[in-house]
Amino acid sequence: MDTNTARNRAELSGKLTNVLDSRSLATSHRRLAQILTEGMTVLDVGCGTGAITRGIAEAVGPSGRVVGIDSNPALIEKARKAHGDTPGLTFETGDIYTLACEQEFDIVASARVLIWLSDPLEALKSMVSAAKIGGRIVAADYNHEKIQWEPQPPASMLAFYSAYLKWRSDAGMDNGIADRLSDLFQASGLKEITITPQHEVMKRSDPDFQNRIGIWADTASSRGVQMERDGYITEEEYVAAESEYREWIIRDAQALTMYMLAVEGVRDK
Repeated sequence: MDTNTARNRAELSGKLTNVLDSRSLATSHRRLAQILTEGMTVLDVGCGTGAITRGIAEAVGPSGRVVGIDSNPALIEKARKAHGDTPGLTFETGDIYTLACEQEFDIVASARVLIWLSDPLEALKSMVSAAKIGGRIVAADYNHEKIQWEPQPPASMLAFYSAYLKWRSDAGMDNGIADRLSDLFQASGLKEITITPQHEVMKRSDPDFQNRIGIWADTASSRGVQMERDGYITEEEYVAAESEYREWIIRDAQALTMYMLAVEGVRDK
């Protein structure tokens, strides 16, 4: 598959765009939050609607500079409207494979982005080129093959999830990329590579449990339309997956763990 197939399948629509708005630096990019200091310059690649990017700008303060880039103009427009008045923060439409900057940023960051690409190594090399010598690349991503529901969700959701992973992998995306990030970092020439577990654990006792675990119901309703179009599932199947999963959340769900790692490395030349 070429990069356009992956790009088209990655396009966000429906209820999933609300997930972007609900994220924050503190909860959704925890390792990055730990290493930000005042005055830093930061590039946030695949920034979506800018919720995490705003947190980055607040962390580095008005003496810093933060740029959020996303390939989706509608998401960038939404980011500008919601966060454009934050000091030191700008948003631009751009392509991760051809970032128009060279040795410009102290940190180049991404979260939940490389897992949507058919050529993550090429994207990572582009991110490296945007970092200063001595600058740091920080990428956080999932291994979707290691998801853990407690107890198991309905068969309709398990069938949807299996079709979802195939729909992604057939477009050249790596469903288990979290565990291969360190190899990609090495291949892109980065040094001092470190790995920090960032698993997203949702428990029934959490106040926002139903909203957070509901991401897979939102995925069924939003991605299901695309997957039906591409011949991977029927409307009846993804509608059942969503409705039965929502019932399971209310009645049975106890926990969900989404396996995520943050990997970072330093550009030394």
